[in-house]
Amino acid sequence: MKILILKPSSLGDVIHALPVLRLLKKHWPASEIHWWLDIKLVPLLEGDPDLTGIFPFQRKRWASFHRWPEIAHSVRDMRQKQFDLAIDLQGLARSAIFAWLANARLTVGLNNPREGMREGARAVYDLTPPTAAPLSHAVDRYLAVLPALEVPVHWNFEWLPRRPEVAKQIRAKWEMDGGPWIALLPGARWDNKRWPADHFRRLVQLMKDQPEARFVILGAPDEREIGEAVASSAPKRCLNLVGQTTLWEMIEWIRLTRLVVTNDTGPMHIAAALRVPVVALFGPTNPRNTGPYGQIDRVLQRDDLPCVPCMKSRCHYRDPMACLTGLRPEAVYERMKTDSALRSTDLNLEASLPH
Repeated sequence: MKILILKPSSLGDVIHALPVLRLLKKHWPASEIHWWLDIKLVPLLEGDPDLTGIFPFQRKRWASFHRWPEIAHSVRDMRQKQFDLAIDLQGLARSAIFAWLANARLTVGLNNPREGMREGARAVYDLTPPTAAPLSHAVDRYLAVLPALEVPVHWNFEWLPRRPEVAKQIRAKWEMDGGPWIALLPGARWDNKRWPADHFRRLVQLMKDQPEARFVILGAPDEREIGEAVASSAPKRCLNLVGQTTLWEMIEWIRLTRLVVTNDTGPMHIAAALRVPVVALFGPTNPRNTGPYGQIDRVLQRDDLPCVPCMKSRCHYRDPMACLTGLRPEAVYERMKTDSALRSTDLNLEASLPH
């Protein structure tokens, strides 16, 4: 069995789609599975034990007419594999076209407002599962293709397999004694998904009576200033690694932490996949669709504003960013203190909460 999965981006979406890969490989152990993936995310799946190969997708580069020979070469490589099955989990025109060009014996896709129904992608599929219920999580929408293929859905797999060599590497690069470690993820792709850096600073200060707790701040290179601002609240307790880790170094760091305080961002989904407890801070987006899978009850989001969730990348409310500025650090800390899953960190949060 030769299988092609098409889910090029983004980081969170690819993380959401990984259970499909794991279960296909569990069901068909001898299968050869390839993934059509944005070139920026290739490091995420490079060397994955369940993958045979990756077809890099270069969106910006291939937008130029002069690069079309490269596209033709990639399509030719896909067709030479003679795939038995192509699964389009992106559900947009571009991914559907590549699924069709791959010329698999069977092409499977989704038939939802977010995937399949947009841009006419559904037209190229041979098989689709039933339309997902409104507000279904992305993970569940993607997994729906498996019953249609008579592949059992279960959770007996490791979502992001450990990379011991990377874990050893980060221990050699950074001083990790002490702890426990709490990860802070203060960045996000949209500015209006970012809880204010001053709020993160205040949250760190609220834990001043817990000197054993240390904070690792993680994020992308363009979020360095935010990381520096947060770390300045307690330089001796904060390790600012924003923009300084590889993708897999960040994953292994998150795996080592006891809990994660995070915006709605790709690394939040990494924490959920690793089953690390989170406190997720949501503003304009809907956590039912794309929140931390299995931990939706640990999302904090205001329910007293008429615009939430607006699903817009720019805030147009009369009180700019009220959905996030109104999530006070004290309330986030209270949630950390009372959440039964987070109490397993053995931090005495009850004692350190200001009275």
